[in-house]
Amino acid sequence: MSYSTQLDQLGIEKYLEKYGDREMLRLLTCGSVDDGKSTLIGRLLHDSEQVHDDVLSAAKKATARFGTTGEEIDFALLVDGLQAEREQGITIDVAHRYFATDRRKFIIADCPGHVQYTRNMATGASNCDLAIILIDARLGVLEQTHRHSFICSLLGIQHFVIAVNKMDLVDYSEQRFEEIRDAYREFAARLQVRDIHFIPMSALRGENVVERSANMPWFQGSPLLDHLETVHVASDRNLVDLRFPVQYVLRPNLDFRGFAGTIASGVVKVGDEVAALPSGKKSRVKSIETFDGKLEQAFAPMAVTLTLTDEIDVSRGDMLVAPNNAPPLGNSVEAMIVWFAEQPMQAGRSYLIKQTTAQTSATVTDLRYRINVATLHREEAAQLQMNEVGRIRVECARPLAADAYAKNPGTGAFILIDRMSNATVGAGMIVERKIADDSTRRRADSHDAGSNVRLQSKRQVTSEARQQRLGQQPFVLWITGLPRSGKSSLAYELEKQLFDAQRFVQVLDGEILRLGLNRDLGFSGADRWENQRRAAELARLNQAMGISTIVALVSPLDFEREQCRQIVGGEHFLEVFCDAPLETCEARDQDGLYARARAGEIANVTGIDAPYEAPKRAELVLDTAAGSLADNVQKVLAELKKRGLLPNA
Repeated sequence: MSYSTQLDQLGIEKYLEKYGDREMLRLLTCGSVDDGKSTLIGRLLHDSEQVHDDVLSAAKKATARFGTTGEEIDFALLVDGLQAEREQGITIDVAHRYFATDRRKFIIADCPGHVQYTRNMATGASNCDLAIILIDARLGVLEQTHRHSFICSLLGIQHFVIAVNKMDLVDYSEQRFEEIRDAYREFAARLQVRDIHFIPMSALRGENVVERSANMPWFQGSPLLDHLETVHVASDRNLVDLRFPVQYVLRPNLDFRGFAGTIASGVVKVGDEVAALPSGKKSRVKSIETFDGKLEQAFAPMAVTLTLTDEIDVSRGDMLVAPNNAPPLGNSVEAMIVWFAEQPMQAGRSYLIKQTTAQTSATVTDLRYRINVATLHREEAAQLQMNEVGRIRVECARPLAADAYAKNPGTGAFILIDRMSNATVGAGMIVERKIADDSTRRRADSHDAGSNVRLQSKRQVTSEARQQRLGQQPFVLWITGLPRSGKSSLAYELEKQLFDAQRFVQVLDGEILRLGLNRDLGFSGADRWENQRRAAELARLNQAMGISTIVALVSPLDFEREQCRQIVGGEHFLEVFCDAPLETCEARDQDGLYARARAGEIANVTGIDAPYEAPKRAELVLDTAAGSLADNVQKVLAELKKRGLLPNA
């Protein structure tokens, strides 16, 4: 039954009643030019009978003028509406299409594939739950595939469908499909995406789009529409952290004062205690108002008006949160940014920043690095060109209540606006902030040499006196590598031999830390950094006491290991890299960590769905795949002796 027929038979009110309460899935299609994105959406709409009769008739007429499929209807013309798109046969703007099935409602964003329109693609992806990334079976995985996958991952999309299209042009080869699947998996191991689903298809012929293909009996998975109807996305929403950015203060009369806005995350109930940021003033929720009447509770992403029991000062740009679960509040943020403007981004320039409903002046104080989207490597850069991605530090004129984007996209995103043209020039995703506000900066400054001298001057017992008493020069061995690469085995054997040599030494490994000091931390990027930071702080305190420390942590990112080196102090900080390939680590895995990660049971496992960056300046690289534990221990001891840290050993 066609879309128009359903409307004619049911009427608009009954149609909305039938489909209005279905769960919504927002998705986008992306990929290289001419991979078949618009054709796929057109075929999906047509085969699921979701196209109005007049639209279908117009598409048939347009096929005769613009089409590339002969006498058959060109399904891409159901989506490509701009004259330039039809003439060139490419997608330029982001086109949105809505349709519904008996199971679910859908909003599809058809994003452009050309590198020139990457900013359009990033805009289209910003509110999506799932990304369909098309790959031409003839061409395989391309740089633009990497680019779009990285941006979708950066924007927090956790569900990917890799549609290997045009299988009819490679004779429906199962071998070719597996080659592309393996190549993409190798690249995607560096992305933080927990759900990747592969489907071979021919969008032009409608094979494995709505109906299963008879030409690919070797593929036992579901067609695309079945997968879209059943993929679970409800758990992606953050319903834990209450974040209510105030958009407007309603004051229709002297007896009513309400705060209107959209709940960014969490749940709010009548009677809940809330705090207003940045003032910190507290009150309780008196009522939750909507157009349809009052509610006892509301949750993201509902648009509501809250009234409070107390007359506290709250205005547009403020945020209502749970007092015991508030986001960090600071004047500076660290963020990944996609640059939109033709004029390059340079450190030192001033912009307007808009985050939730707050807007203030901001200055980009530092461009940390640029990301090479083809390799995901970090590169030094003095500026960002249009469509490039990099990490920046931004100083704001007023404090922002912001979470890390990975934890809360609703409060972790922002845009930069040019003051003169009022154009949006960049879209930012806040990362876990290392030196984000004044209090954190003061803590960081305490690690420099001058501050250490001031701290030492207050002590009656100096570090030098402690070292003389213990008879040793303390050091920190920071052992890094993939899970099961041999870090802990090396650490504990070193500890034993150093202890037998009358040295005072302590091992800090992930299990010890997470069972005690760090048991409040999870495995998100932010929590992993905090786990490393606390280990570095302990190592620094041990060093001041004259005790050596061996830290055995995956610590996957080079930038974060450098931060730990700065916290401890670089003079006697040695980075030791346990160099073992992923295959060796998986073969050693007796706990099933890698197997569970590959099965999709757990996420954020380094080497599988979380990245690992090998050290660039490790003091010692050990082959823990071929070399024995005894040999590697002797190499570490020899390095310590060479540096004068074991003079009598």
